[in-house]
Amino acid sequence: MPAPAHGDALTLFLCGDVMTGRGIDQVLPHPCPPHLYESYVRDARDYVALAEEVNGPIPRPVGLDYIWGDALAELERRTPDVRLINLETSITTSRGFAPGKAICYRMSPGNVPCVAAARPDVCALANNHVLDFGRRGLADTLRALSGAGLRAAGAGPNRAAARRPAAVPVRGGGRAVIISCGTASSGIPAAWAAAPGRPGVNLLPDLSPATAGDLIGQVQAARRPGDVAVVSIHWGSNWGYGVDADQVGFARALIGGGVDLVHGHSSHHPRPIEVFRGKLILYGCGDCIDDYEGITGHRAYRGDLRLLYFASLEAGTGQLAALRMAPMRARRMRLQLAPAADRQWLRTVLDRISRRFGSRVDLQPDGMLALRLTR
Repeated sequence: MPAPAHGDALTLFLCGDVMTGRGIDQVLPHPCPPHLYESYVRDARDYVALAEEVNGPIPRPVGLDYIWGDALAELERRTPDVRLINLETSITTSRGFAPGKAICYRMSPGNVPCVAAARPDVCALANNHVLDFGRRGLADTLRALSGAGLRAAGAGPNRAAARRPAAVPVRGGGRAVIISCGTASSGIPAAWAAAPGRPGVNLLPDLSPATAGDLIGQVQAARRPGDVAVVSIHWGSNWGYGVDADQVGFARALIGGGVDLVHGHSSHHPRPIEVFRGKLILYGCGDCIDDYEGITGHRAYRGDLRLLYFASLEAGTGQLAALRMAPMRARRMRLQLAPAADRQWLRTVLDRISRRFGSRVDLQPDGMLALRLTR
């Protein structure tokens, strides 16, 4: 049965990085050529083999909805009004690997239905992998998403297009207005910044008050009465639970300027949650889809565990009404419901790291994590 509604609240599904290249692409029906130019791995199929060594064989080719696994049933159960993902992969058959880039992700355009299977309303593209195959790869990515009926934000053929918000109509006549942007701290090269007449991503110059003011101005110019405004931002390092002071100040400035939700990503695991002036800040949503199962290192962070975020915002005010999170784990390049011990582990960690922001997290009887709201 669907989850209970929160009055007239609008529910948004959010997740972190969706990386459908390399090993993920190889198990799907229409993979790119497997060659890579990484220091240690030269064949994308090696990432499949590493995952199989840990968790068992993966049937090939898998169905185009395979990678989402139990997440699809969770999405149907929660019936979100808006679905937002950070798509961190170039969709292209180009062989133009970005020179000097240590890791490059690409997925065949023939496999784009694997993204569409989750029915995202917006794919945020302002990240450090969407131009892994250059501006041709970006053009291919935008074409593939458009051809699949998927909205993109945060990258485009010029600066104006990369900065343009995506507006998703919702029940009641309003919209979710979503701006996608990124920072150099996530690994986005300066040369990838979109400019007049030059394709690229919506790269922020810094996290200064002036930059926050510019973003707030974009939100104010785009929003109408009844809209909810979301800034989806790719920032920070891959590992660690700390949040830099400039990120905290920037997120709070956005909320103070009228943004209703800050959707942060880049870290490979969840980072703290804050409710500031009644509005939600997710400092890092962690990975959602990737091919990392067999990669060693950073085990203490449990990168195999993932969260699907369902944020309910009050209509008219954008105030947070509820935040529930579905714990998942990656097995055989597919999302599964996390077992009880892993759900408890995620609750303990998320509760501990969020306390400095005044947030507490509970484990519910149905296995969901929930942010404890105080009024």
